[in-house]
Amino acid sequence: MPQTTSTLALFRNRTFRVLWIAALASNFGGLVQAVGAAWMMATLSQSQSMVALVQSSVTLPIMIFSLAAGVFADNFDRRRVMLVAQGFMLVVSFVLAFLAYNELLTPWLLLGFTFLIGCGTALHNPSWQASMGDIVPRDDLSSAVSLNSMGFNMMRSIGPAAGGAIVAIAGVAAAFAVNAISYFAIIGALLAWRPAVAARRLPREPFGGAFAAGLRYVAMSPNLLRVIMRGFVFGLSAVAIQALLPIVVRDHLSGGAFLYGVMLGCFGMGAVVGALANARLRARFHNERITKIAFFGFAGSTAILAFMTSAVIAGAALLVAGACWVVALSLFNVTMQLSTPRWVVGRVLALYQTGVFGGMASGSWIWGEMSETFGTDTALLVAAGVLIIGAVIGIPAPLPDFGETNLDPLNQFTEPPLQLELTRRSGPILIMIYYEIAQEDVQSFLATMNLRRRIRIRDGAQQWTLLRDLENPDIWTESYHVPTWVEYIRHNERRTLADLGVTERLMELHKGPRPVRVHRMIERQAVPRRDDLPRRPQGKDPVP
Repeated sequence: MPQTTSTLALFRNRTFRVLWIAALASNFGGLVQAVGAAWMMATLSQSQSMVALVQSSVTLPIMIFSLAAGVFADNFDRRRVMLVAQGFMLVVSFVLAFLAYNELLTPWLLLGFTFLIGCGTALHNPSWQASMGDIVPRDDLSSAVSLNSMGFNMMRSIGPAAGGAIVAIAGVAAAFAVNAISYFAIIGALLAWRPAVAARRLPREPFGGAFAAGLRYVAMSPNLLRVIMRGFVFGLSAVAIQALLPIVVRDHLSGGAFLYGVMLGCFGMGAVVGALANARLRARFHNERITKIAFFGFAGSTAILAFMTSAVIAGAALLVAGACWVVALSLFNVTMQLSTPRWVVGRVLALYQTGVFGGMASGSWIWGEMSETFGTDTALLVAAGVLIIGAVIGIPAPLPDFGETNLDPLNQFTEPPLQLELTRRSGPILIMIYYEIAQEDVQSFLATMNLRRRIRIRDGAQQWTLLRDLENPDIWTESYHVPTWVEYIRHNERRTLADLGVTERLMELHKGPRPVRVHRMIERQAVPRRDDLPRRPQGKDPVP
């Protein structure tokens, strides 16, 4: 179980504190803009699906572009990536405010601009979340994620209400302008932050290879897949409240923009309570129990909103929903970060976001269409049912608990001396590792090799096979390919301290008189004249 030390102690870290405060201002502007966009669509169009599509237009880019943004987060200076994203959103927001002020917006043009803002968010988020590991020690990551959630939801408790007031008093264009101005805070904080940039020994991964490496790492990590699956189901169903709340306020509660902001504020206040309760919940309960509580609590709140005509009771239901929202999503986020090594954390977080926001984007459209066809109450009740299913999924596939797995680099690999003149792009490379295993140890060896296979493929090995000698059955050969020599080096440098136990177990099972032998070979059918030449002694010219 995690420690229960105060998460507020993290504010002693000046870099974290400055960026956190700047993010408050940026989140405030974003929430004001969200209120303005949703309410403007409700005035521009009577279609309930168009109102729900505002939420989809923001979340859809995160689903589409997050993994590409994760590649950038893992291969480039994260601070610069965030500056590009924030600058892009600043320009888009000012143009949106200008068009709204001059009454030039149409429903589809509004969706287009909110989509562009979502693109900037998609580029920013993986670098922002992965940067937490650059700012705070690994042991404080859980606190950092909780504080970021708390900060966002503090703004959620006042931003929507302030947004509703701004829209009611000054109009939608003013709400968009407030959002544009809010970007200056985070841009200034990022410009002031000067993180240490580690020297890069290997070249950056090619975009396509890095993209595939992120997918492969998650595919070979069952616990990560479970978290992403639950995040998708939660996003798909829980987004119904956010997508349909403008309609609930307008039709069920007979309210306007200000009441809509107040209802969102209730949701945000509940989320703050959930963020503050996170540490105690994680210390007392297993992750799966917390997840079930969040799913069931949100389902109950959604069902209440389907029938409620009292603003007071609706606000109370939204308080519970907000708490469940932040408890679930922060738990998923922390689990992903603590289960992932630094070299791929941006891509893993991006895939997690793809799952959550993909569920939210599709859910916004589904619940909007269902609301228009069958009524808002029916859509909310069905969403509550999906939330209950999401809780039940945890019975056969429970969420993993936080472990003490050390995912720091092993740093035991030394590049071997070679007798051929290779470049780092030379390849393909074939690796063959020979073991001598006693018959009574075969079952244990195969079980350990199953773990080794997953580690190898997860870290970039291709065509992994395990062979047994027909003439000497005690001899086993593990073989795999990597595309180039530099990818072989990268493959070995990805090994973590948590993987060391598998290697040590294999060494224990090896009974040969000599250590395990490793053969590294380059595949060749026809060797060009000056490729792969043997290394020559000093002072001698190569043979022509």
